Amino acid sequence: MTLLIVDDEANIRSSLQGALGREGYQVDVAASLSEARGKLRESYDLVLLDVWFPDGSGLDLLAEIMASTPDTIVIMMSGHATIDAAVKATRLGAFDFLEKPILLERLLVLLRNASATLALKAENRRLASPWAHGIVGKSPAVVKLLREIQLAGPSAARVLILGENGTGKELVARALHAAGPRHDQPFVAVNCSAIPEELVESELFGHERGAFTGATQSRRGTFEEAHHGTLFLDEIGDMSARSQTKLLRVLQESEIHRVGGNRAIKVDVRVIAATNQDLEGRVRTGQFREDLYFRLAVVPITVPPLRERTEDIPVLVEHFSGAVAKEAGGKPKSFTPAAVDLLGRYSFPGNVRELRNLVERLWIMTRGTYIGPEQVRAVLPPVERPEGRAARLGDAVKEFERKQIEDALLGAGGSMTKAALSLGLERSHLYKKMKKLGCRPESFSP
Repeated sequence: MTLLIVDDEANIRSSLQGALGREGYQVDVAASLSEARGKLRESYDLVLLDVWFPDGSGLDLLAEIMASTPDTIVIMMSGHATIDAAVKATRLGAFDFLEKPILLERLLVLLRNASATLALKAENRRLASPWAHGIVGKSPAVVKLLREIQLAGPSAARVLILGENGTGKELVARALHAAGPRHDQPFVAVNCSAIPEELVESELFGHERGAFTGATQSRRGTFEEAHHGTLFLDEIGDMSARSQTKLLRVLQESEIHRVGGNRAIKVDVRVIAATNQDLEGRVRTGQFREDLYFRLAVVPITVPPLRERTEDIPVLVEHFSGAVAKEAGGKPKSFTPAAVDLLGRYSFPGNVRELRNLVERLWIMTRGTYIGPEQVRAVLPPVERPEGRAARLGDAVKEFERKQIEDALLGAGGSMTKAALSLGLERSHLYKKMKKLGCRPESFSP
Protein backbone atom coordinates (compact mmCIF):
# COMPACT_ATOMS: atom_id res chain seq x y z
CA MET A 1 0.00 0.00 0.00
CA THR A 2 1.61 3.28 -1.13
CA LEU A 3 1.27 6.39 1.04
CA LEU A 4 2.33 10.03 0.66
CA ILE A 5 2.80 12.24 3.73
CA VAL A 6 2.50 15.98 2.94
CA ASP A 7 3.52 18.18 5.89
CA ASP A 8 5.84 21.17 6.28
CA GLU A 9 7.10 20.01 9.71
CA ALA A 10 10.21 17.84 9.31
CA ASN A 11 9.80 16.03 12.64
CA ILE A 12 6.24 14.96 11.77
CA ARG A 13 7.32 13.73 8.33
CA SER A 14 10.21 11.78 9.83
CA SER A 15 8.31 10.19 12.74
CA LEU A 16 5.29 9.18 10.63
CA GLN A 17 7.48 7.87 7.82
CA GLY A 18 9.39 5.65 10.24
CA ALA A 19 6.34 4.40 12.12
CA LEU A 20 4.25 3.66 9.04
CA GLY A 21 7.19 2.13 7.20
CA ARG A 22 7.56 -0.37 10.06
CA GLU A 23 3.88 -1.24 9.59
CA GLY A 24 4.55 -2.27 5.99
CA TYR A 25 3.42 0.86 4.11
CA GLN A 26 5.53 2.17 1.21
CA VAL A 27 5.92 5.75 2.44
CA ASP A 28 6.99 8.86 0.53
CA VAL A 29 7.08 12.44 1.89
CA ALA A 30 6.67 16.00 0.63
CA ALA A 31 7.43 19.21 2.54
CA SER A 32 5.31 21.60 0.46
CA LEU A 33 2.31 21.68 -1.84
CA SER A 34 4.49 22.24 -4.89
CA GLU A 35 6.64 19.21 -4.02
CA ALA A 36 3.49 17.16 -3.38
CA ARG A 37 2.04 18.11 -6.78
CA GLY A 38 5.23 16.85 -8.40
CA LYS A 39 5.10 13.54 -6.56
CA LEU A 40 1.39 13.10 -7.24
CA ARG A 41 2.19 12.69 -10.93
CA GLU A 42 2.67 9.12 -9.71
CA SER A 43 -0.32 7.42 -8.10
CA TYR A 44 -0.65 6.76 -4.37
CA ASP A 45 -3.23 4.68 -2.55
CA LEU A 46 -3.28 6.96 0.50
CA VAL A 47 -2.34 10.59 1.22
CA LEU A 48 -1.85 12.17 4.68
CA LEU A 49 -2.25 15.89 4.05
CA ASP A 50 -1.78 18.88 6.35
CA VAL A 51 -4.08 21.88 5.97
CA TRP A 52 -1.74 24.88 6.32
CA PHE A 53 1.39 25.43 4.17
CA PRO A 54 3.53 28.49 3.41
CA ASP A 55 2.68 28.04 -0.28
CA GLY A 56 -1.08 27.56 0.05
CA SER A 57 -3.91 25.48 1.53
CA GLY A 58 -3.98 21.73 1.69
CA LEU A 59 -7.71 21.92 0.95
CA ASP A 60 -6.89 23.16 -2.55
CA LEU A 61 -4.62 20.15 -3.12
CA LEU A 62 -7.37 17.90 -1.73
CA ALA A 63 -9.78 19.24 -4.36
CA GLU A 64 -7.19 18.62 -7.10
CA ILE A 65 -6.61 15.02 -5.95
CA MET A 66 -10.34 14.26 -5.85
CA ALA A 67 -10.76 15.70 -9.34
CA SER A 68 -7.88 13.74 -10.90
CA THR A 69 -7.80 10.47 -8.90
CA PRO A 70 -11.08 10.18 -6.95
CA ASP A 71 -10.25 6.69 -5.66
CA THR A 72 -7.27 8.01 -3.70
CA ILE A 73 -7.94 8.02 0.05
CA VAL A 74 -6.98 11.40 1.57
CA ILE A 75 -6.79 11.92 5.34
CA MET A 76 -6.47 15.55 6.40
CA MET A 77 -4.56 16.59 9.54
CA SER A 78 -4.00 19.90 11.30
CA GLY A 79 -2.72 21.36 14.55
CA HIS A 80 -5.11 24.29 14.20
CA ALA A 81 -8.24 22.45 13.22
CA THR A 82 -11.54 24.26 12.97
CA ILE A 83 -15.02 22.88 12.44
CA ASP A 84 -15.32 24.83 9.20
CA ALA A 85 -12.09 23.32 7.84
CA ALA A 86 -13.16 19.80 8.80
CA VAL A 87 -16.59 20.26 7.21
CA LYS A 88 -15.07 21.67 4.01
CA ALA A 89 -12.54 18.81 3.84
CA THR A 90 -15.30 16.23 4.20
CA ARG A 91 -17.39 17.90 1.50
CA LEU A 92 -14.39 17.91 -0.83
CA GLY A 93 -13.99 14.15 -0.34
CA ALA A 94 -11.57 13.66 2.55
CA PHE A 95 -11.82 10.24 4.18
CA ASP A 96 -11.31 11.70 7.68
CA PHE A 97 -9.83 14.65 9.58
CA LEU A 98 -7.20 14.20 12.34
CA GLU A 99 -6.06 16.72 14.93
CA LYS A 100 -2.38 17.04 15.83
CA PRO A 101 -0.57 15.69 17.71
CA ILE A 102 -1.34 12.50 15.82
CA LEU A 103 -2.04 9.43 17.95
CA LEU A 104 -0.36 6.53 16.16
CA GLU A 105 -2.91 3.92 17.28
CA ARG A 106 -5.78 6.07 16.01
CA LEU A 107 -3.97 6.66 12.72
CA LEU A 108 -3.27 2.94 12.20
CA VAL A 109 -6.94 2.07 12.76
CA LEU A 110 -7.93 4.78 10.30
CA LEU A 111 -5.45 3.52 7.69
CA ARG A 112 -6.72 -0.07 8.08
CA ASN A 113 -10.27 1.15 7.48
CA ALA A 114 -9.09 3.16 4.49
CA SER A 115 -7.32 0.11 3.06
CA ALA A 116 -10.50 -1.94 3.45
CA THR A 117 -12.43 0.78 1.60
CA LEU A 118 -9.91 0.70 -1.25
CA ALA A 119 -10.20 -3.09 -1.47
CA LEU A 120 -14.00 -2.89 -1.56
CA LYS A 121 -13.91 -0.29 -4.34
CA ALA A 122 -11.54 -2.47 -6.34
CA GLU A 123 -13.80 -5.53 -5.97
CA ASN A 124 -16.85 -3.49 -6.95
CA ARG A 125 -15.05 -2.36 -10.10
CA ARG A 126 -14.18 -5.95 -10.94
CA LEU A 127 -17.74 -7.12 -10.38
CA ALA A 128 -19.08 -4.28 -12.52
CA SER A 129 -16.68 -4.92 -15.40
CA PRO A 130 -18.43 -5.54 -18.74
CA TRP A 131 -16.36 -8.67 -19.37
CA ALA A 132 -17.74 -10.24 -16.17
CA HIS A 133 -21.28 -10.34 -17.61
CA GLY A 134 -22.81 -13.74 -16.97
CA ILE A 135 -20.54 -14.70 -14.08
CA VAL A 136 -23.02 -14.12 -11.27
CA GLY A 137 -22.11 -14.17 -7.58
CA LYS A 138 -20.48 -12.25 -4.74
CA SER A 139 -18.89 -15.10 -2.79
CA PRO A 140 -15.13 -15.09 -2.06
CA ALA A 141 -14.75 -17.93 -4.58
CA VAL A 142 -16.33 -15.84 -7.37
CA VAL A 143 -14.39 -12.71 -6.40
CA LYS A 144 -11.17 -14.75 -6.62
CA LEU A 145 -12.23 -16.15 -10.01
CA LEU A 146 -12.97 -12.65 -11.36
CA ARG A 147 -9.62 -11.40 -10.08
CA GLU A 148 -7.82 -14.22 -11.93
CA ILE A 149 -9.75 -13.44 -15.14
CA GLN A 150 -8.91 -9.75 -14.80
CA LEU A 151 -5.21 -10.55 -14.48
CA ALA A 152 -5.02 -13.24 -17.18
CA GLY A 153 -7.45 -11.71 -19.69
CA PRO A 154 -5.23 -8.91 -21.07
CA SER A 155 -2.27 -11.25 -21.62
CA ALA A 156 -1.63 -13.49 -24.63
CA ALA A 157 -0.94 -16.49 -22.40
CA ARG A 158 -2.82 -19.74 -22.97
CA VAL A 159 -5.24 -20.60 -20.17
CA LEU A 160 -6.42 -24.04 -19.04
CA ILE A 161 -9.80 -23.84 -17.31
CA LEU A 162 -10.48 -26.66 -14.85
CA GLY A 163 -13.82 -27.49 -13.29
CA GLU A 164 -16.70 -29.91 -13.01
CA ASN A 165 -19.46 -30.15 -15.58
CA GLY A 166 -21.95 -27.30 -15.33
CA THR A 167 -19.71 -24.85 -13.47
CA GLY A 168 -19.55 -22.35 -16.35
CA LYS A 169 -16.17 -22.96 -17.95
CA GLU A 170 -17.24 -21.48 -21.29
CA LEU A 171 -18.46 -18.34 -19.50
CA VAL A 172 -14.98 -17.98 -18.02
CA ALA A 173 -13.41 -18.48 -21.45
CA ARG A 174 -15.66 -15.79 -22.95
CA ALA A 175 -14.81 -13.44 -20.07
CA LEU A 176 -11.08 -13.99 -20.66
CA HIS A 177 -11.61 -13.14 -24.32
CA ALA A 178 -13.71 -10.06 -23.53
CA ALA A 179 -11.16 -8.81 -20.97
CA GLY A 180 -8.29 -8.92 -23.45
CA PRO A 181 -7.11 -6.94 -26.49
CA ARG A 182 -8.77 -9.47 -28.86
CA HIS A 183 -12.26 -8.70 -27.53
CA ASP A 184 -13.43 -7.28 -30.86
CA GLN A 185 -12.12 -10.31 -32.79
CA PRO A 186 -13.79 -13.75 -33.23
CA PHE A 187 -14.41 -16.10 -30.32
CA VAL A 188 -14.76 -19.64 -31.68
CA ALA A 189 -15.79 -22.53 -29.41
CA VAL A 190 -15.17 -26.21 -30.20
CA ASN A 191 -16.36 -29.17 -28.13
CA CYS A 192 -13.60 -31.71 -28.65
CA SER A 193 -15.66 -34.59 -27.23
CA ALA A 194 -18.47 -34.02 -29.75
CA ILE A 195 -16.32 -34.38 -32.89
CA PRO A 196 -15.79 -37.88 -34.35
CA GLU A 197 -12.10 -38.81 -34.36
CA GLU A 198 -11.90 -38.98 -38.17
CA LEU A 199 -13.20 -35.39 -38.47
CA VAL A 200 -11.13 -33.65 -35.78
CA GLU A 201 -8.34 -32.51 -38.14
CA SER A 202 -10.84 -31.21 -40.68
CA GLU A 203 -12.76 -29.37 -37.97
CA LEU A 204 -9.67 -27.71 -36.49
CA PHE A 205 -7.50 -27.16 -39.57
CA GLY A 206 -9.95 -27.25 -42.49
CA HIS A 207 -9.63 -29.27 -45.70
CA GLU A 208 -9.08 -28.81 -49.40
CA ARG A 209 -11.52 -29.87 -52.07
CA GLY A 210 -11.23 -33.59 -52.79
CA ALA A 211 -9.23 -34.28 -49.63
CA PHE A 212 -11.63 -37.12 -48.76
CA THR A 213 -14.96 -38.54 -49.88
CA GLY A 214 -17.60 -35.84 -49.55
CA ALA A 215 -15.13 -32.93 -49.56
CA THR A 216 -16.73 -31.21 -52.55
CA GLN A 217 -15.25 -27.82 -51.73
CA SER A 218 -12.49 -26.30 -49.63
CA ARG A 219 -13.37 -25.41 -46.05
CA ARG A 220 -11.70 -23.29 -43.39
CA GLY A 221 -11.13 -24.87 -40.00
CA THR A 222 -11.76 -23.28 -36.62
CA PHE A 223 -8.15 -22.10 -36.31
CA GLU A 224 -8.61 -19.97 -39.43
CA GLU A 225 -12.03 -18.78 -38.27
CA ALA A 226 -10.49 -17.64 -34.99
CA HIS A 227 -7.57 -15.82 -36.67
CA HIS A 228 -6.60 -12.76 -34.55
CA GLY A 229 -9.16 -13.92 -31.97
CA THR A 230 -9.64 -16.73 -29.45
CA LEU A 231 -10.17 -20.45 -29.99
CA PHE A 232 -11.85 -22.21 -27.07
CA LEU A 233 -11.17 -25.96 -26.99
CA ASP A 234 -13.69 -27.42 -24.57
CA GLU A 235 -13.27 -30.95 -23.15
CA ILE A 236 -9.65 -31.02 -24.32
CA GLY A 237 -9.07 -34.13 -22.19
CA ASP A 238 -11.12 -36.20 -24.65
CA MET A 239 -8.80 -35.46 -27.59
CA SER A 240 -7.08 -38.52 -29.07
CA ALA A 241 -3.30 -39.01 -29.05
CA ARG A 242 -3.08 -38.34 -32.80
CA SER A 243 -5.03 -35.09 -32.50
CA GLN A 244 -2.96 -34.03 -29.51
CA THR A 245 0.20 -34.37 -31.63
CA LYS A 246 -1.32 -32.28 -34.42
CA LEU A 247 -2.45 -29.60 -31.97
CA LEU A 248 0.97 -29.44 -30.31
CA ARG A 249 2.61 -28.78 -33.67
CA VAL A 250 0.24 -25.91 -34.39
CA LEU A 251 0.88 -24.34 -30.97
CA GLN A 252 4.63 -24.60 -31.54
CA GLU A 253 4.71 -23.27 -35.10
CA SER A 254 1.62 -20.99 -35.24
CA GLU A 255 0.70 -22.42 -38.61
CA ILE A 256 -1.66 -25.06 -39.93
CA HIS A 257 -1.98 -27.31 -42.97
CA ARG A 258 -5.44 -28.04 -44.24
CA VAL A 259 -6.26 -31.72 -44.73
CA GLY A 260 -5.24 -32.59 -48.29
CA GLY A 261 -3.22 -29.39 -48.69
CA ASN A 262 0.50 -28.62 -48.74
CA ARG A 263 0.37 -24.88 -48.09
CA ALA A 264 1.31 -23.64 -44.62
CA ILE A 265 -1.19 -21.09 -43.33
CA LYS A 266 -0.06 -18.76 -40.56
CA VAL A 267 -2.58 -18.31 -37.74
CA ASP A 268 -2.58 -15.83 -34.86
CA VAL A 269 -4.88 -17.40 -32.28
CA ARG A 270 -5.07 -17.34 -28.52
CA VAL A 271 -5.97 -20.83 -27.37
CA ILE A 272 -8.03 -21.34 -24.21
CA ALA A 273 -8.75 -24.95 -23.25
CA ALA A 274 -11.06 -26.48 -20.66
CA THR A 275 -11.63 -29.89 -19.11
CA ASN A 276 -13.53 -31.59 -16.32
CA GLN A 277 -10.86 -34.28 -16.11
CA ASP A 278 -7.69 -34.58 -14.06
CA LEU A 279 -5.23 -33.81 -16.85
CA GLU A 280 -2.21 -34.15 -14.58
CA GLY A 281 -3.38 -37.66 -13.73
CA ARG A 282 -3.89 -38.45 -17.44
CA VAL A 283 -0.36 -37.21 -18.11
CA ARG A 284 1.01 -39.58 -15.48
CA THR A 285 -0.85 -42.53 -17.04
CA GLY A 286 0.28 -41.61 -20.55
CA GLN A 287 -3.22 -40.67 -21.78
CA PHE A 288 -2.34 -37.03 -22.38
CA ARG A 289 0.88 -35.57 -23.74
CA GLU A 290 2.95 -33.87 -21.07
CA ASP A 291 4.41 -31.32 -23.51
CA LEU A 292 0.92 -30.38 -24.72
CA TYR A 293 -0.31 -30.06 -21.13
CA PHE A 294 2.42 -27.56 -20.29
CA ARG A 295 1.74 -25.65 -23.52
CA LEU A 296 -1.92 -25.31 -22.59
CA ALA A 297 -1.63 -24.76 -18.83
CA VAL A 298 0.47 -21.59 -18.83
CA VAL A 299 -2.22 -20.08 -16.60
CA PRO A 300 -4.50 -22.65 -14.93
CA ILE A 301 -7.83 -21.33 -13.59
CA THR A 302 -10.20 -23.48 -11.54
CA VAL A 303 -13.92 -22.74 -11.60
CA PRO A 304 -15.44 -23.58 -8.18
CA PRO A 305 -18.39 -26.00 -7.95
CA LEU A 306 -21.67 -24.56 -6.68
CA ARG A 307 -21.42 -26.47 -3.39
CA GLU A 308 -18.36 -24.33 -2.56
CA ARG A 309 -20.24 -21.07 -3.16
CA THR A 310 -23.70 -21.75 -1.75
CA GLU A 311 -24.00 -18.12 -0.63
CA ASP A 312 -24.39 -17.28 -4.33
CA ILE A 313 -27.54 -19.41 -4.73
CA PRO A 314 -30.02 -16.59 -3.84
CA VAL A 315 -28.53 -14.17 -6.39
CA LEU A 316 -28.28 -16.93 -9.01
CA VAL A 317 -31.93 -17.87 -8.47
CA GLU A 318 -32.97 -14.23 -8.94
CA HIS A 319 -30.76 -13.91 -12.02
CA PHE A 320 -32.06 -17.09 -13.67
CA SER A 321 -35.69 -16.31 -12.79
CA GLY A 322 -35.38 -12.93 -14.49
CA ALA A 323 -33.67 -14.48 -17.52
CA VAL A 324 -36.38 -17.14 -17.92
CA ALA A 325 -39.13 -14.52 -17.63
CA LYS A 326 -37.44 -12.40 -20.30
CA GLU A 327 -37.04 -15.37 -22.65
CA ALA A 328 -40.65 -16.48 -22.14
CA GLY A 329 -42.04 -12.96 -22.37
CA GLY A 330 -43.86 -13.41 -19.08
CA LYS A 331 -43.97 -11.65 -15.75
CA PRO A 332 -41.22 -12.32 -13.20
CA LYS A 333 -41.91 -14.84 -10.46
CA SER A 334 -40.44 -14.58 -6.98
CA PHE A 335 -38.97 -17.41 -4.93
CA THR A 336 -39.95 -17.16 -1.28
CA PRO A 337 -37.06 -17.09 1.20
CA ALA A 338 -38.07 -20.57 2.38
CA ALA A 339 -37.83 -21.86 -1.19
CA VAL A 340 -34.37 -20.36 -1.60
CA ASP A 341 -33.30 -21.82 1.75
CA LEU A 342 -34.40 -25.25 0.57
CA LEU A 343 -32.41 -24.89 -2.66
CA GLY A 344 -29.40 -23.88 -0.57
CA ARG A 345 -29.48 -27.22 1.26
CA TYR A 346 -29.21 -29.23 -1.97
CA SER A 347 -25.70 -30.17 -3.18
CA PHE A 348 -26.28 -29.56 -6.94
CA PRO A 349 -24.03 -32.22 -8.48
CA GLY A 350 -24.82 -30.62 -11.85
CA ASN A 351 -23.66 -27.25 -10.50
CA VAL A 352 -24.91 -23.92 -11.89
CA ARG A 353 -26.33 -25.58 -15.02
CA GLU A 354 -28.54 -27.82 -12.85
CA LEU A 355 -29.72 -24.83 -10.80
CA ARG A 356 -30.62 -22.96 -13.98
CA ASN A 357 -32.63 -25.94 -15.25
CA LEU A 358 -34.45 -26.26 -11.92
CA VAL A 359 -35.35 -22.56 -11.88
CA GLU A 360 -36.69 -22.78 -15.44
CA ARG A 361 -38.73 -25.91 -14.60
CA LEU A 362 -40.19 -24.28 -11.51
CA TRP A 363 -40.99 -21.09 -13.41
CA ILE A 364 -42.86 -23.06 -16.09
CA MET A 365 -44.67 -25.48 -13.78
CA THR A 366 -45.76 -23.04 -11.07
CA ARG A 367 -48.89 -20.95 -11.42
CA GLY A 368 -49.04 -17.62 -9.66
CA THR A 369 -46.28 -15.18 -8.86
CA TYR A 370 -44.63 -16.98 -5.92
CA ILE A 371 -42.61 -20.19 -5.88
CA GLY A 372 -42.51 -21.77 -2.42
CA PRO A 373 -40.73 -24.69 -0.73
CA GLU A 374 -43.47 -27.18 -1.68
CA GLN A 375 -42.85 -26.55 -5.37
CA VAL A 376 -39.09 -26.76 -4.86
CA ARG A 377 -39.37 -29.99 -2.88
CA ALA A 378 -41.43 -31.54 -5.67
CA VAL A 379 -38.68 -31.08 -8.28
CA LEU A 380 -35.58 -31.79 -6.20
CA PRO A 381 -34.10 -35.30 -6.47
CA PRO A 382 -34.40 -37.52 -3.38
CA VAL A 383 -32.15 -36.54 -0.50
CA GLU A 384 -28.69 -38.00 -1.11
CA ARG A 385 -27.55 -40.55 1.44
CA PRO A 386 -23.81 -40.98 2.11
CA GLU A 387 -22.44 -44.07 0.37
CA GLY A 388 -25.95 -45.30 -0.32
CA ARG A 389 -26.72 -46.01 3.32
CA ALA A 390 -30.01 -45.08 4.96
CA ALA A 391 -29.94 -41.74 6.74
CA ARG A 392 -29.65 -41.85 10.50
CA LEU A 393 -32.91 -41.76 12.41
CA GLY A 394 -32.02 -38.43 14.00
CA ASP A 395 -31.49 -36.82 10.59
CA ALA A 396 -34.81 -38.17 9.33
CA VAL A 397 -36.60 -36.80 12.41
CA LYS A 398 -35.00 -33.36 11.92
CA GLU A 399 -36.06 -33.28 8.29
CA PHE A 400 -39.62 -34.23 9.23
CA GLU A 401 -39.76 -31.53 11.92
CA ARG A 402 -38.33 -28.93 9.57
CA LYS A 403 -40.95 -29.72 6.93
CA GLN A 404 -43.80 -29.55 9.45
CA ILE A 405 -42.62 -26.17 10.72
CA GLU A 406 -42.16 -24.81 7.19
CA ASP A 407 -45.68 -25.89 6.22
CA ALA A 408 -47.18 -24.40 9.38
CA LEU A 409 -45.41 -21.06 8.91
CA LEU A 410 -46.36 -20.81 5.27
CA GLY A 411 -49.96 -21.66 6.13
CA ALA A 412 -49.91 -18.97 8.82
CA GLY A 413 -48.46 -16.35 6.46
CA GLY A 414 -45.25 -16.20 8.48
CA SER A 415 -46.98 -15.58 11.82
CA MET A 416 -45.05 -17.33 14.60
CA THR A 417 -48.03 -17.15 16.96
CA LYS A 418 -50.46 -18.82 14.53
CA ALA A 419 -47.88 -21.41 13.46
CA ALA A 420 -47.12 -22.35 17.08
CA LEU A 421 -50.84 -22.69 17.77
CA SER A 422 -51.37 -24.99 14.79
CA LEU A 423 -48.42 -27.14 15.86
CA GLY A 424 -49.56 -27.33 19.48
CA LEU A 425 -46.38 -25.64 20.73
CA GLU A 426 -45.57 -22.67 22.91
CA ARG A 427 -44.31 -19.74 20.84
CA SER A 428 -40.99 -19.73 22.73
CA HIS A 429 -40.65 -23.48 22.18
CA LEU A 430 -41.15 -23.01 18.43
CA TYR A 431 -38.41 -20.35 18.37
CA LYS A 432 -36.00 -22.71 20.13
CA LYS A 433 -36.90 -25.58 17.83
CA MET A 434 -36.34 -23.44 14.72
CA LYS A 435 -32.99 -22.22 16.01
CA LYS A 436 -31.91 -25.82 16.64
CA LEU A 437 -32.97 -26.83 13.12
CA GLY A 438 -31.27 -23.82 11.52
CA CYS A 439 -34.52 -22.21 10.33
CA ARG A 440 -35.01 -18.44 10.25
CA PRO A 441 -38.48 -17.01 11.08
CA GLU A 442 -38.16 -14.24 8.47
CA SER A 443 -37.72 -16.83 5.73
CA PHE A 444 -41.32 -18.02 5.74
CA SER A 445 -43.38 -15.00 4.83
CA PRO A 446 -44.31 -14.68 1.16
